[in-house]
Amino acid sequence: MRAMMFDAYGPPEVLRAVDLPRPRPRGDEILVRVHATTVTSAECGMRRGEPRWGRVVLGPRRPRAGVRVLGLEFAGEVTELGPRADGFQPGERVFGFTGFGVGANAEFKCLSARASMTTVPDGVTYARAAAAVDGFTTSWYFLHDLARIRAGQKVLVIGASGSLGTYAVQIAHRAGTVVHGVCGARNAELVGSLGAERVFDYATEDFTAAGERYDVVFDTVGRSSFARCRPVLTPRGCYLPTTGLVNSALAVGTAAGRGPRVRTGMSVRKHAALAELSARLGDGSLQVVIDRTYPLADLVAAHRHVDSGHKTGNVVITVTP
Repeated sequence: MRAMMFDAYGPPEVLRAVDLPRPRPRGDEILVRVHATTVTSAECGMRRGEPRWGRVVLGPRRPRAGVRVLGLEFAGEVTELGPRADGFQPGERVFGFTGFGVGANAEFKCLSARASMTTVPDGVTYARAAAAVDGFTTSWYFLHDLARIRAGQKVLVIGASGSLGTYAVQIAHRAGTVVHGVCGARNAELVGSLGAERVFDYATEDFTAAGERYDVVFDTVGRSSFARCRPVLTPRGCYLPTTGLVNSALAVGTAAGRGPRVRTGMSVRKHAALAELSARLGDGSLQVVIDRTYPLADLVAAHRHVDSGHKTGNVVITVTP
């Protein structure tokens, strides 16, 4: 099968096309023919071996064998079942999250039938399904599971035009909160159309000087800090960062205090969020923002674009035409 692999940390050019044996499902596994996947900022960090502490998992000097084919999000067709697999049938369209196993930058991917995966709603393309998985489910985890947002609150989304941000704005708006966003000027209209009542241009405006107070500040891109955002949080507000060991320590340190708190974590088991996502894709109430689409052979160019920091929404990779 065709796949894109990297066996050294570095720039996008470390990715190369290879032919690998087609995997065979064992035990409770199912084999998925991948039709679409994506390139995320997280995968670009894995390719670079950043942050450095992440190499404890990825491999200290070079990526270990199990992570050399990237790809976290996928949508495709079930082609074969392992002897103990249940819940899916050959021919079903499925989409989901590969988790720490990555591997969706290939024509086929084996996953446990219990993995974070569900069926693609009728009428939804593979590209839209793949592009919605991680951005929506991660934003859902932070806003609903950690922050427990509710109607009437005020939410600020930093990086509101990115993959997480475009979904976070929609999730918060649908929950009945007042949503503000931070992004570049060229994407202000888009973010407003997704539900943000006010949009700050990060190049010319300082949201900390605008006199606003927020119950939740969700930093989807790691461009801010708790110290900077604390003055704009309400007395029991929370700051939600998606990365950083320092933020994990701050989450512990602020948990028992009376002031604003830091809440962070990892969204790995995504079954409940995927069910919500499937419903919203099925009824057409969720807008999936796709910036660019590349064939698998052009994965290097896709990584370059994501590395530039200027993507809007999601970058999709088509694997099987």
